[in-house]
Amino acid sequence: MAGLGLITQPADAELSGSGQETQRWRQTPWTLVAVVVAFLAAELIFVARKPGLGWDEIVYITQINSHAAAAPFVAARSRGITLLIAPVTYFSTSTTALRVYLSVLSAAAILGAFWLWRRLVPGWIVAGAALFFASLWTVQYYGPRAMPEMWVALSALAAVGFFLRATGAAQTAAAARRLGRGDLAGLAGALAVCALMRPGDAVFLAVPLVLAALLVSAWRQWQLGVAIIAGLFAGGLEWVIEAYVRFHGLQSRLHFATARQGGFGLHAGIWDELRALNGPVICRANCLPTVSYQRPLLTIWWLALPVLTVLGVLAARRAGRLGPSLLAAACAFCIGIQYLFLINFAAPRFLLPMYALLAIPVAECVGWLLGRRTVLPRILVATVVALCIVLQIVSQHTVLTGQVAKARTKDAAVARALHALGVKAPCLVKGQLFIPFAYYAGCASATVPADAAPGVKVVVIEAIGRGVPVYARQWTRHVLQHTGYVAYIKP
Repeated sequence: MAGLGLITQPADAELSGSGQETQRWRQTPWTLVAVVVAFLAAELIFVARKPGLGWDEIVYITQINSHAAAAPFVAARSRGITLLIAPVTYFSTSTTALRVYLSVLSAAAILGAFWLWRRLVPGWIVAGAALFFASLWTVQYYGPRAMPEMWVALSALAAVGFFLRATGAAQTAAAARRLGRGDLAGLAGALAVCALMRPGDAVFLAVPLVLAALLVSAWRQWQLGVAIIAGLFAGGLEWVIEAYVRFHGLQSRLHFATARQGGFGLHAGIWDELRALNGPVICRANCLPTVSYQRPLLTIWWLALPVLTVLGVLAARRAGRLGPSLLAAACAFCIGIQYLFLINFAAPRFLLPMYALLAIPVAECVGWLLGRRTVLPRILVATVVALCIVLQIVSQHTVLTGQVAKARTKDAAVARALHALGVKAPCLVKGQLFIPFAYYAGCASATVPADAAPGVKVVVIEAIGRGVPVYARQWTRHVLQHTGYVAYIKP
């Protein structure tokens, strides 16, 4: 690996030959902008209009919110998303405002994260990578949502890009000296954002970056290590401090966090992710036996992703820019290890960081296919590739619309039914889905009803037919009409 960085040529070098290529380079940024604009339009049209908030979103929203009681914040969570959405949630309860804010912010972040790669690989590859990533239903679904995975994905992509730029691999010597400090600061900042969103993911991302800085002679710079450590420290400091303030120490918080996730160990999580690829949005052990592989024809791209990645890395090597694709693929694999092999439940959003990083070698593979000289006419190859891209976009949109249609819509109806029964603040909700029901009803939520103060009305909500907790069997029972739930109100 000693010469890995030396075979990474400046992206501009390939485009300095003919006037036609230079013109194509100048037009490329607009292709990337067009991809991001299309992504933003898809978010606003198909996702942002959906008013319902999910369980996790409500937890993050209520931590800094003057209109609702804070929901329980477990050890596994971090405060990054709460800080990101605070400019909206502190002053407003409007879900539409939050969705639009996050839609615009995520589109701008996609543009920025992919834009900085234009110094590392040709611009049309960057645009193709952005198209692959932005067309995924998980990206469009979670872009407007208050969830951390989207921001982990984009900060990881930015961190790898800044790392490569800081090495000077894609620059002349003078430009490397001029831009190095800014790129080192960008590397630290991107890792800080990643750690603020998900400290565990940031650690898994930092490992291959540190190894690359140690093993590749052209990248062996102590400044890279300092930037990586500084970024992890800055982003993870709040999580560590909170561990001692609320969870009796770092080791205790790590124990609680892993226990909450079912513990870490060797699991065949890759098959669970395959099952959940096209929905549901979360699938723990208790739902896997009832979930079948949905839309098998739409999963072909996922099964082909490892092959496309390997071909893309090989194509990048032939083009003299092995470093960016190989490092992106290595970081993607390291982040994905925990979700594919170390936990026993699945959620499609967990793999967003993998997809963002693998978008680079996948785009390299597509570019190689379009540029090959084969016995087949080049126009035929281009037609087949274009058809595959269109089918991928259409299939992802099909899954997106299906998932948006499944989004919860009964939480507000349950809240109205509770208000009709006289359940109003101060009140506390427990039971199935207690956090969203409590949020919409204007109540507090807690793990056990004993947490309620004197004078606070306590209600347990369960699905019809689910049964009632032992402690609530003598409470007053009310069927919440047209919702599918039953409320048990403490006398």
